[in-house]
Order: sequence, then structure tokens, then C-alpha cells
Amino acid sequence: MYSLKNNTNHTFLIEEIRKKLAEMGTTNRTIQFCWVKAHVGVQGNELADTLAKEAATNADLTESYKKVPKSVVVSVETWQWEWDLTRGEITKEYFPVVADRLNTSINITPNLTTIVTGQGNIRSYLHRFERIDTPTCACGSSDQTTDHMLYKCALINQ
Repeated sequence: MYSLKNNTNHTFLIEEIRKKLAEMGTTNRTIQFCWVKAHVGVQGNELADTLAKEAATNADLTESYKKVPKSVVVSVETWQWEWDLTRGEITKEYFPVVADRLNTSINITPNLTTIVTGQGNIRSYLHRFERIDTPTCACGSSDQTTDHMLYKCALINQ
């Protein structure tokens, strides 16, 4: 909402949303924006979350990074400084140095994204959002986390 109101924000996505809003405004529709708490059962938010997850795990979709605005391009040093200040401890374990990651060719897949972020079709993550009853791995030894699957799971590491 704040990005839409910010007249200096001309990123591709914001401009596309503004165009759609202008189109919808000509059809005598009333449009309101409001903050909605995530993961509490609000129907439209739950649908948006479901669609985003489907898109994130769809291997048939191709990513397009051609519309990145120049305003977000920064030096590797600035990127590293910002990276060091952010959360995302699991991802940082795999990619602690931005420059090293930029020099590494990686085939980004939904499974890799799940492992690197600790989010996705992992029982501990699904249990955290009350999608399943238990976080326990199918091997039965502990909660199914990325570390468990990579290093300890008897079913995977045979």
C-alpha cells in the first residue's frame, strides 16, 4: 500500500498494479487496501498464500529477472553489508559471502529453495503453521528439519 502511494516508486510491479487500479476505477468499482495479518484464516489472504506457494513450487514456470529496476542494483560490498544485517540464518549457512554465491553456478529448483530457506514441504515448517499435526520425520527419530534431512535422517542418508 505504501509503495503504491509513494510517487517516487516506479518499479515494474508497482506500475503494473497502478495500471490495473486505473482500469478498475473506470468500471465504478470501489477499491480499498488494508493490512491483513497472515496465517490466521482470512480467505483472500489464504488464497494468495496458496497461489504464491503453487507458483514457487511449479518447476514448469520460468523465472524472469529482466525487470529489476536500476534503483535496487547495488555494489557487492553494499549487498554483503545488507546481507549481514538480515535474518535468514539457514540461508546464510549455505551462502555467507555474496561474492562467492555470485561466482557459483546453481540450478535453482523448488527443492533447493526449500532446503536453503527451511520453508516449504518440510514437516517442521508445515507444523509451525498448523498444516499438519506433527513435525516428526517419517524416520521417527526427530523433527523433520533441513539439517535433519541432510545429516541425520536414516531414510535419506542410507
